Amino acid sequence: MITAIRFEGYSFTSQSVSELSAIGAPTRTLWIPLGITCQVLMIAFGLGVWLSANHKSTLRILACLILLNYGVASLLWPFASMHQREVLAEGGKTTAEILHIILVMVTVLCNLLTIGFGAAAFGKRFRFYSIVTILILLIFGVLTGPAAAPRIEANLPTPWFGVWERIIILGFLIWIVVLAIILMRAEKK
Repeated sequence: MITAIRFEGYSFTSQSVSELSAIGAPTRTLWIPLGITCQVLMIAFGLGVWLSANHKSTLRILACLILLNYGVASLLWPFASMHQREVLAEGGKTTAEILHIILVMVTVLCNLLTIGFGAAAFGKRFRFYSIVTILILLIFGVLTGPAAAPRIEANLPTPWFGVWERIIILGFLIWIVVLAIILMRAEKK
């Protein structure tokens, strides 16, 4: 997300994160290696979850979901970059945008299932935190999904879209950090 610094006119509050890696975006060349680095780190985390599962099936499923999402599905992201809003508004939509939408849905589903299996693996406090996280992701997902996507394609204003999308992304990433802390504490016991 730091790549937006290089994108003159980009708005954190009203533009999607995907627009940073859009075909033709000045931030694309920096975004791709940063995205690959993130994917490699998440694959390593997924392997770490698998190794710490200790025959706990919910953690093994959680690890598989992380590996599926960041190890398999993420390989398709470079082929699923959207075009910039201006190109889409001029009828420049391609199969890449369709693949992009499919991958977003796969990522969201994997993230929600990951949180669900993580919630089932640990105590009441973490379960409650996980349920709250899922609710937040769903609420902001509704705000970003069907209502805003057509406006992006038409190059219309999307006030608060960037904020809502970042709440979703950061909500999941914070959940991952909390999970990592819980797993580290469990290893020490």
